[in-house]
Amino acid sequence: MESTAARGNTAGRENPCWLRTFRARLSPALALLSALGLLSAGPLAAQAAAGKPAVAPKLTAANWDLAAQRAVVRDGLMADEGGAGFAGASDLTPQAAQTAFAALAAREQAPPVPVTGDGPISVVRFDALLAEQLGLGEVAEHVQQTAAAAGLEPPGYFGSEVVARYLELRYEHPVGEQSLDLYPWEAITRAEAAHSFAVVLESGSWALAGARETLSSFTLPHYDAAQLEVLRIAVSKIGMPYVWGGTTDNTADGLEHGGYDCSGFAWRVYKLSGLPWGRQIRGRTAAEQAGEISKSARIHLEDVQGGDLLFFGSAHFNSKATASNVIHEAIAMSDQWAINSSGQGVYVLPLTSGWLAQSFTWARRVL
Repeated sequence: MESTAARGNTAGRENPCWLRTFRARLSPALALLSALGLLSAGPLAAQAAAGKPAVAPKLTAANWDLAAQRAVVRDGLMADEGGAGFAGASDLTPQAAQTAFAALAAREQAPPVPVTGDGPISVVRFDALLAEQLGLGEVAEHVQQTAAAAGLEPPGYFGSEVVARYLELRYEHPVGEQSLDLYPWEAITRAEAAHSFAVVLESGSWALAGARETLSSFTLPHYDAAQLEVLRIAVSKIGMPYVWGGTTDNTADGLEHGGYDCSGFAWRVYKLSGLPWGRQIRGRTAAEQAGEISKSARIHLEDVQGGDLLFFGSAHFNSKATASNVIHEAIAMSDQWAINSSGQGVYVLPLTSGWLAQSFTWARRVL
């Protein structure tokens, strides 16, 4: 486990999605302050006028995204739970899920996806149902079968999690609130479901069309035995949370939740799994791992192979790696796809478009 000081220097600035999702991260807190009357002339303003430090209310599993809760109630997808209010911390019931899917189906003039059973709905089951409701079930199945055909032995929810997280349906809580993150197998709460539904309501059909076009082109190459050993571990972690400074599946490293930051994901796959190739990785951060090889050993994107470590930032191919110019890391599935831990937890992104394509610096061969 790295030191607290090392964690402070490592993970937060490695997450490029922090910049992209700053407004999304800020919105729940602002919504809560507004709902509680703590903006404008509310109690915080009064505290400031009296010279007292303003203290924002603690976000909880029930109230962390009140804006999303109001949105789904307003649009008829979910309803308050009587005298308990929205009850965001409660598990989403099959009945509430069915009501929400029926409302989504009516908007698209499509049949609702049936929600069977009486027990809690896990995060991954919810994501699979929602992907199906959004007309992306076949895309999820294509991703699943492609990974299986390549020999990666993906968990049964791999395809639907790739789809759901590509659509940015999940919310990764910031430091200090990461205990609110959910593992893939945990029951989804009403608040988490409301956030996903609100994202769908706001995104529009263009987001669905983009996901369908991009993920329908998901292909993987033939892997050798070493690549399979590495990538099987990587894909098995799909949907695990992004945790600032995290390297483990649980709280063994002393953090508030199990999960990984970007370089922590590579550390988990190569180092903590005991793979022999991990011994040559010495540095913990993305910049350290990018900089501990010679420039002659750096690899261009077109030469990337499965299992390579990929680095991103403002650095050029011949730059010296620093903490400010190498800010993200991923593991290559091919020269077109990467798996990484970022603003949607562990998920898959293309290397041919988006931030990863625009900010690629160089790759490192470990195998």
